[in-house]
Amino acid sequence: MAPKNDPELIALRKELDELYNTLKEEQKKQADTTLEDACSGVANAPRVKLITRKLMKGHLNKVNSVHYSGDNRHCVTGSLDGKLIIWDTYTGNKMQIIPLRSAWVMSVAYAPSGNFVACGGMDNMCTIYDLNNRDSSGVAKMVRELAGYDGFLSSCRFLGDRNIITGSGDMKICKWDLETGRKTSDFIAHNGDVVSISLSPDGNSFVTGSVDKTCRLWDMREEKPRQTFFGHESDVNSFHPSGYAFATGSEDKSARMFDIRSDQQLAHYKPPTANSGFTSCGLSVSGRILFCGSDDNNVHMWDTLKNQHNGTLSGHENRVTSLSVAPNGIAVVTSSWDQHVRVWG
Repeated sequence: MAPKNDPELIALRKELDELYNTLKEEQKKQADTTLEDACSGVANAPRVKLITRKLMKGHLNKVNSVHYSGDNRHCVTGSLDGKLIIWDTYTGNKMQIIPLRSAWVMSVAYAPSGNFVACGGMDNMCTIYDLNNRDSSGVAKMVRELAGYDGFLSSCRFLGDRNIITGSGDMKICKWDLETGRKTSDFIAHNGDVVSISLSPDGNSFVTGSVDKTCRLWDMREEKPRQTFFGHESDVNSFHPSGYAFATGSEDKSARMFDIRSDQQLAHYKPPTANSGFTSCGLSVSGRILFCGSDDNNVHMWDTLKNQHNGTLSGHENRVTSLSVAPNGIAVVTSSWDQHVRVWG
């Protein structure tokens, strides 16, 4: 490794910054209007009035991740108490509790079919459980342990029941065939830890976020990014594409909207007080409302078109770590370091 003050390295960094600034200038020249100006004739979105419909208690430590099932009713949460819990969000009841081999869970995923859940974290593994099959102790059966990462597992998403895609601290994206337990694809995706993956609605592309301060758009069939988006000054933590655009939330205390067709940032959303970094984000089904989970214990909401702060969801007593919008848009579920899970509707 070259030392940090290596002259060659400094020169290369400078060259990279200059290239990046040139790109930014070129993009600015192409931007003939702002999203707010283009939408000036659109009526303001009504204030979003969501309340806690269910406060779900059961975890005994920080809850790090939550994800909705495709049925809009069930969700899975993963906590540092070493448990996954499958919840019925309508009743608030626990449907299944799955004890994990490692308590350091950072990401959970529910298969859209509702048949499987996956999790992983500091154990450098992605573990898959079959919710329809129980082992001798009555717990959902572990069907796969996907090992072979040189870093923590930060994110995982099912591509149907047979395949899963994962992002990890070794800068890689991997795709797995769950029937054989083998990798079908394995490539370096970023210049830093991959921290988030979000699938496009049609399932043909996905967006990744990384601590290298970029997000990238990928085609499922390719191992080279289609587009790279710059802008955040800190870890880009979470994504939710909505067809032609995607939103991001970042620890740099801002959220942003990027447009895939114009290849650039459309909007920059700031909280009313600039003391909250964002840990997670999601869009309403229409794409009009952006939700961002924050380390100020709240969920912040914006009208994406008018770039107006639309309110906060308050109730958690510690940082909001993860949020998931129901596929049909009927509710939002949040998890927090306060050990609780809330369903807002």
